[in-house]
Amino acid sequence: MPARLLTLGVAALLAPLAAPAAAEALIQVDRGIAGARLGNSRAEVRAALGAPASTRSGMNDFGPFLQWRFRGGITVIFQGRREVSTVSTSGRGDRTARGVGVGSSEAAVRRKVRGVRCETTFGTRSCHTGRFTVGEVITDFLIRRGKVTRVSIGRVFD
Repeated sequence: MPARLLTLGVAALLAPLAAPAAAEALIQVDRGIAGARLGNSRAEVRAALGAPASTRSGMNDFGPFLQWRFRGGITVIFQGRREVSTVSTSGRGDRTARGVGVGSSEAAVRRKVRGVRCETTFGTRSCHTGRFTVGEVITDFLIRRGKVTRVSIGRVFD
């Protein structure tokens, strides 16, 4: 009987290693990244991502903000300090369901992300969903040297 319990215990420890990646580890276009979604409270982000590696707060043109940085390149901003207004990643770990993320080519973004428009504005190249209109939610793929360097999802303030 003890050998059987040991076998079950080892199987229970190894099972998570064989499990597929969680859906929260995805970039969800116009929704969120890695379990941090637009509109989430601070408690919901902590439940999804754990404690931030660093925090910063201050004031900007839109009022008070709180910024949390997590290992792996994820940054969450609470404009007004209450709910997620922007989430971004510069890490290579998070991808859309079709495999697009940091390191992807602009061509891959164009092919695999529905409704994106790529343009250069004031010397900065990006591909984005939606329009930069107040209240609109957009997903922005920042492009440098033909590759995605950051993905940001947020609500346009001005």
